[in-house]
Parts: sequence; structure tokens; C-alpha cells
Amino acid sequence: MYAWIWRKLPGQLWSKLTISVVLLAAVGSLLWYVIFPWATPLLPFDDVQVGDTSQIDPNSVDQNATVPGPSPDPDTSAPDEIPYSTTSNHPEPGGLAGDD
Repeated sequence: MYAWIWRKLPGQLWSKLTISVVLLAAVGSLLWYVIFPWATPLLPFDDVQVGDTSQIDPNSVDQNATVPGPSPDPDTSAPDEIPYSTTSNHPEPGGLAGDD
């Protein structure tokens, strides 16, 4: 197909290259500014629903239930020494689990 288009273009090498670049830019612009904006609403890229939540009864949800979350003081459960280097991407030797 491309060989057929190349043979049908008028002129010598440089004029064919120039016309090819102009045709490529015209087709790209047509796709970018006309076809893609027209097709965007038809494509499901913005439909990001993970699960079906239509079957959940809002009255069955306990409004007083506690929601798990971060502890009020996150430093109480934090280790005193970090088992990896904060300045490089290399772990400390012997600081990994299973290294006895």
C-alpha cells in the first residue's frame, strides 16, 4: 500500500518526501482534532468502577461501626532502626528477614 502511494506521488525524491510529510501531518491532525474527540465519549476509558455496588442496601450498613485506620500515634509501633538505607537503593547487609 505504501509503495503504491509512493509511486502515485508526483515529482522526484525531495518532493515526494515533502508531500509524504505533509500528508502524514494532515492525517495525524485529522485524527487528533476530529476523530479522537468524536470517539472519546464512545470509549469506556473513564468507566473505572471496580465492583458492582448496586446490590448493597444502604439501610444494612451499620453507621456506628468503627472503621479501621491508622493508629493515633504512628510512632508507637514504628521500629527504632530502619532495615534499609534511606540514601541508596541497596539494603543493609544482614538486615533482611531470613538472613541469619
